[in-house]
Amino acid sequence: MLVIVDLDDTLCNTWEAGRKTIMKSIPILLRRRMLRAVWYVLTARYRRLESRRDVHTLDLDGIVETVLRSLYPGIEEERLREITHFVEETFFSHLSLYPDALPFLKGLREMGARVVLITDSSTNWQRKKLRVLGIGDYFDDVIISGETGHSKFEDYNFRLALERFPDDEIYVVGDREETDMRGGRRIGARTILIKRGYHAGRRAGNADHVVGNLLEALEVIRNEHKIRA
Repeated sequence: MLVIVDLDDTLCNTWEAGRKTIMKSIPILLRRRMLRAVWYVLTARYRRLESRRDVHTLDLDGIVETVLRSLYPGIEEERLREITHFVEETFFSHLSLYPDALPFLKGLREMGARVVLITDSSTNWQRKKLRVLGIGDYFDDVIISGETGHSKFEDYNFRLALERFPDDEIYVVGDREETDMRGGRRIGARTILIKRGYHAGRRAGNADHVVGNLLEALEVIRNEHKIRA
């Protein structure tokens, strides 16, 4: 049995940590009189970045740098470093596992599943998240878009996981319909959508199961596994 799991807003509170970071950056931007950046944050213009696939290989401070350079083409490097450093420090101070993450991962281990993490963003930030959260040892492999050069909008990373761990019983657990669920469908997996985080309100079209938390997802996997046994 192969279980492919997402990280951000599936196992940990990435959107909540990011939202707090963005809001705490506003006083710094105001002190620096960077009013265009404040307006960008307050009007949620960052939502426009969702459709840019290159953004999915970046971390939050990389996205902040991209936005600031577009708003302020002549921004001083020292000021840019100050802001991105603040973003990284603040984000990781708010990052935490969801309470159901460890029971979910331990439950998969008890079932003898191979567990592969597939996640979008940069190598540095995603591997730092695993260290900070202390969950790296729960995975048989970690596939990061910043390392492969392919985001989860493609099926490349999903096929890579299946190539490394061939199996005919495959599950994909994640919070995003257009990446996790669609990628799972393309490799013939049973797909389980977790309705929480930034994408909680989105329509579910490619999910075989829609659940509210990881314990419900674990129960789905157990039940399906029994049927196959």
